[in-house]
Amino acid sequence: MAAEEIRRGRDYQLRLREFPVGAQMLFVAFGALVLVPLLTGLNPNVALFCAGLGTLLYQVLTKGRIPIFLGSSFAFIAPIMFCVKTYGVPATMGALAAVGVVYALAALVIRLRGVEILLRLLPTIVTGPVIMVIGLILAPVGVAMAMGRTGDGAAVLYPEKTAMLVSFFSLAVTVTVAIYGRGMLRLLPILSGIGAGYALSLVLGIVDFSAVAAAPWFAVPHFVGPAFSVDAMIVIVPVAIAPIIEHFGGILAIGQVTGRNYLENPGVDRSLLGDGVATALAGCLGGPPLTTYAEVTGAVALTKIYNPALMTWAALTAICLAFIGKLGALLQSIPTPVMGGIMLLLFGAIMVVGLNSLVREGADLMEPRNMVIVALIIVLGMGKMTFSLGGLHLEGIGLAGVAGVVLNLVLPLPRRKADTD
Repeated sequence: MAAEEIRRGRDYQLRLREFPVGAQMLFVAFGALVLVPLLTGLNPNVALFCAGLGTLLYQVLTKGRIPIFLGSSFAFIAPIMFCVKTYGVPATMGALAAVGVVYALAALVIRLRGVEILLRLLPTIVTGPVIMVIGLILAPVGVAMAMGRTGDGAAVLYPEKTAMLVSFFSLAVTVTVAIYGRGMLRLLPILSGIGAGYALSLVLGIVDFSAVAAAPWFAVPHFVGPAFSVDAMIVIVPVAIAPIIEHFGGILAIGQVTGRNYLENPGVDRSLLGDGVATALAGCLGGPPLTTYAEVTGAVALTKIYNPALMTWAALTAICLAFIGKLGALLQSIPTPVMGGIMLLLFGAIMVVGLNSLVREGADLMEPRNMVIVALIIVLGMGKMTFSLGGLHLEGIGLAGVAGVVLNLVLPLPRRKADTD
């Protein structure tokens, strides 16, 4: 093996001397990882535990070949918030566990028929607008939080002027780090924004430390078992359309960084299965669904250490931190406006990701078929259209995703496209 290959360490080698680098990978993912449970009302310590254990399971199922870390998925924030409020946490967890099963079924389809069949069912013209809806439908939540209100805007938590000062300061720091940051700092815009907003909140005296003082140093995470509700599943499961396609993008990205084709070895079916098993486990324990983290991929590219065992150290660090009771209480003491400022950017960024996928695909949105699919996905999702048939009830993102898949299957391809296919 060449010296460069040894330095970069593309093969799995668990070495104690690389523990600090591995722990650093968790640090890169930490801000986004705990943000999802803080927004959705789930327990951040459970999210840390599930991310760590889920990543270890992923490594087992992918034969320790891919330097990927699994963290909380932003795609499910809106449906989780809705289902927690409407059906309760256990039913929401059951629906998220079902998402893991959907991932596993998609992995089976890929194994039997190849990835092309899934890409035909879920092309960019469907997944792009669905991702856009996910970001847009969350926009009012971010605005309400930035103005010092609860996510639904129903109650005032902080004076509006104070909240706006904190939220825009958090946003400004996040944007500054994302654009002007260098090296590892550039990979930490969310964490930097939260830290800066929290510091300003301390100065303004709006942080309540009572829960932190009362929390024990060591505590078993507050796990929540699932309860299976068909209604909750119908809301959440269709959202899996977008993350499944995003998973391919994540595997391609890390493959470009390391110079290896992970779609073939160990195979995208194994990778998606690993993500599915990890997500199902998280749903059974009370954590958010998991996905590959682009931030960590960026950190791997920056450090040029490609050893997948780095993610083992990151996962073990996450599991250990999950048992520090005061950490969870400290995270939950972050004032709502701090999160709101970050959300203004993050939810908009999710929308831009969906839009960018359409741009990169070169989709002609004025072509009637494409226009119909994109228009109806966005209007049905943003308009919160509901559809009921017997025991089936769809609304919001779920209805938008299902409508997009159906329209893509039933609408005829343009003549030129049909001829080339």
